[in-house]
Amino acid sequence: MNTLKRLATCGQSPWLDYLKRSFIENGDLQGSIERDGLKGVTSNPSIFEKAIGESDEYADALKQFLAEGDRGVSEIYEHLAIADIRAAADILRPVHEQTQGRDGYVSLECSPYLANDTEATVAEALRLWQAVERSNLLVKVPATPAGIPAIRRLIARGLNINITLLFSVEVYEQVVEAYIAGLEELLQAGGDVSNVASVASFFVSRIDTEVDKRLAELADRQAGDRLRGKAAIANAKIAYDRYKALFSGPRWQALADAGARTQRLLWASTSAKNPSYRDTIYVEDLIGVDTVNTMPPATMDAFRDHGKIEPGAIEHDLAGAKKTLSELEKRGVSLIEITRQLVEDGVRQFADAFDKLFAALAKQRRILLDGERRSLDIRAGSAEMRAALDEEMELWRKEGLIRRLWAGDKSLWTGTDEDKWLGWLHIVEQELAASPTAIAEEIKQRGFADVLLLGMGGSSLGPEVVAEIFGPQSGWPRFHMLDSTDPAQIKAVEEAIDLDKTLFIVSSKSGGTLEPNILLDYFFERVGAVPGVENAGHSFIAVTDPGSSLEQRAKELHFAHVAHGAPSIGGRYSVLSEFGVAPAAAMGLDVRRLLETGLEMERSCGPDVPPQENPGVELGVALGVAATRFGRDKVTIVASPGLASFGAWLEQLLAESTGKQGRGLIPLAGEPLAAPENYSHDRIFAYLELEGRSDPAQSAAIEALEKAGHPVAIIRVKDIWHIAGEFFRWEIATAVAGAIIGIDPFDQPDVEASKMRTKELTESYEKSRRLPDEAPLFRENGLALYADPRNAAELGRHDTLAGYLKSHFGRAHAGDYVALLAYVERNAAHEKTLADVRAEIRDKTRAATCLGFGPRFQHSTGQAYKGGPNTGVFLQITCDDPYDIDVPGHSYSFGVVKAAQARGDFDVLAQRGRRALRVHLRDVDAGMAELARGIAEALA
Repeated sequence: MNTLKRLATCGQSPWLDYLKRSFIENGDLQGSIERDGLKGVTSNPSIFEKAIGESDEYADALKQFLAEGDRGVSEIYEHLAIADIRAAADILRPVHEQTQGRDGYVSLECSPYLANDTEATVAEALRLWQAVERSNLLVKVPATPAGIPAIRRLIARGLNINITLLFSVEVYEQVVEAYIAGLEELLQAGGDVSNVASVASFFVSRIDTEVDKRLAELADRQAGDRLRGKAAIANAKIAYDRYKALFSGPRWQALADAGARTQRLLWASTSAKNPSYRDTIYVEDLIGVDTVNTMPPATMDAFRDHGKIEPGAIEHDLAGAKKTLSELEKRGVSLIEITRQLVEDGVRQFADAFDKLFAALAKQRRILLDGERRSLDIRAGSAEMRAALDEEMELWRKEGLIRRLWAGDKSLWTGTDEDKWLGWLHIVEQELAASPTAIAEEIKQRGFADVLLLGMGGSSLGPEVVAEIFGPQSGWPRFHMLDSTDPAQIKAVEEAIDLDKTLFIVSSKSGGTLEPNILLDYFFERVGAVPGVENAGHSFIAVTDPGSSLEQRAKELHFAHVAHGAPSIGGRYSVLSEFGVAPAAAMGLDVRRLLETGLEMERSCGPDVPPQENPGVELGVALGVAATRFGRDKVTIVASPGLASFGAWLEQLLAESTGKQGRGLIPLAGEPLAAPENYSHDRIFAYLELEGRSDPAQSAAIEALEKAGHPVAIIRVKDIWHIAGEFFRWEIATAVAGAIIGIDPFDQPDVEASKMRTKELTESYEKSRRLPDEAPLFRENGLALYADPRNAAELGRHDTLAGYLKSHFGRAHAGDYVALLAYVERNAAHEKTLADVRAEIRDKTRAATCLGFGPRFQHSTGQAYKGGPNTGVFLQITCDDPYDIDVPGHSYSFGVVKAAQARGDFDVLAQRGRRALRVHLRDVDAGMAELARGIAEALA
């Protein structure tokens, strides 16, 4: 008789520790049942990693599965693994029936990522049990401190459980207690305990491997040689002795009388790791009644070929086994310490295997979706940075930090309230489930010619990006966005629309933001004054959080619609929520198609995607490491012309999220590209390249920067619809970078400071009808300079504009940046003038340059300017308004509000010790030309 088959005559069931699809489909599993008397199969993450991740035999199945629709990595894995588990269970079904449920099982492991989380393990086991739908399934749960209470609860629910990673006799007794207590709960609840099966998988050879290492360090070589290779079997003998004792007595007998069956010991890790040991040692010496031995194929082949049967071997020389363990303890080899470490190592090794498996699946998914060429290419610029990036990436993998991020673990950041601001992680699925096109049909039916969004910051920048990238949609309203209190800007927008054919979208999360509210006041009055308009509210919709003051006002004014944002999403992370979706629908975009590309990226950045294949983690690590270890905190954003507007949104996301506590990233969008020698070594470049529509000059410039040693992140965007994916990629990257930098990426404390100062000034104006007087430092050709006392003293006294500007820019040192803060109309002419000024400053000083139009930058990069590193040199530009517009219901005008915002902004900069100077233009256009001339002279 086959030696393996003879094990059954000794009361032991041979199981196979191996599973893959070809083994099932080629008939090898069935053949082993018939030839060897095989009675069960175990699997683990390492087995599936080798089967799925290191071969191509699952490629067709994966391709077919994804052809039905994109899936996340965990779902792909489970689809492939569960198919194998079901097929193996079906082949083992006759064995299960012949043994009356004692054998014929196949095991599937709970995710090792959950090994230290009781609740998650219970939920995972129940989900897998339902998904496999086979009564001869054993769900594997580790014998960790968190796993043991899960075992009890799962047994009480009637599940079959294989307890894995069991090394210690003491822990084994806890496992038995969990099993018995779970059965008692099940019986008390009226359940059938006879249908519950369980095995306790005692890992064997790993114990000898670790003990032998310590024995090799003993001074007494003879003792070490005598004890080598004996600890594991001695430990198993004692465990078996405890098994017989624990499953006896009145408590167990009551359960046995109700049909319960003992939880058998299963010997696992039975391949001999030491080549000097018999290759069948962990089979021959562990034969015992009512036990299981699960063997890898090589060990099974060896035992079949030359194994020896000794019935009851596990019970021989129990006294000798106890003596062996006692001597080990006396010689300082602590089995308690070793077994505890082995559990931790086992969890880590299985998690490592899952990482390898999931990375392989993520790569295969990526290739099927996008081809061999990766959408993200981080070029470190130096061997030192490459090593630092690899080190941080490995930390994120080993510590499972992306899973902690998705789980809302606030300790990943500062431990305050970050967990309350992560609604953006799942918003895409929620929006897709909420019929995102419903509002669009209503808008189209009403025949609007224009859509005007009134907002500020995160609620408006995202829709603006989408509108500029996609352009007007045929048959749909033209989209406009107003996020300024500049009277000229308001007038220009009003002249571009037809008031009685315009849908106004008032967008504000809290409902208390000043700018959207006063813009609402103005345009509501203007629409109401149009002849023939009976109810102005019907031309307005609101996007706001539930219960906000804006929602209340919308009801009072009979708005046509109120769309709700998610309170758990901050404004700058809200672009894929209603704050972005409603405007996108209003402008006629296929919102579902847009969101689905966002969902594709969400899956790519998911908690189940290891860092090396996770484009959000990889990008965030590059940003965080570049800033914290190499002083490269100036994120220079370069985008193909078709994606140019993306930079403004990204500036806000990065600056407002990371610029605080004297740390952070300083993003730069729209700075003209130059040769490598024009840049200091304080930058990392992010290049968004639109496939098929890239600018050769940009590509050449980026290549030159890379060759010069600057780190570059090249992001290839498949088409404009994938901009939603970029929104999500950068949100993840920002959260990751925030963790590395060590800040809360979801608050904006210094933005609030400017708002409060503006509020003080406007309230003061309402009472006094004037803003506080100011005395200029200097006047020349229609320009006046202002500064607080500290900055004025640092600048010194000069008799020309160029002299003051030279002194001011002379305060910029290596690693600093220069920011132009322009409280003027944001139009093409002003943008061109200030872009030229930026290039000149950069080329002459090698300082990074930023440009922000007020007041919108206050809700964006303003956070980093005030709360980030004190490396900015600020030139604020204000002007006399050629005309002004009153704000209905208030004594102030939009011009006064803008002036108050500029004053408040400058005051906070000064309070934070920033190097700041304000230049006021009497005439905007003439003053801009004169300012440009003065800067050129100052830098000459």
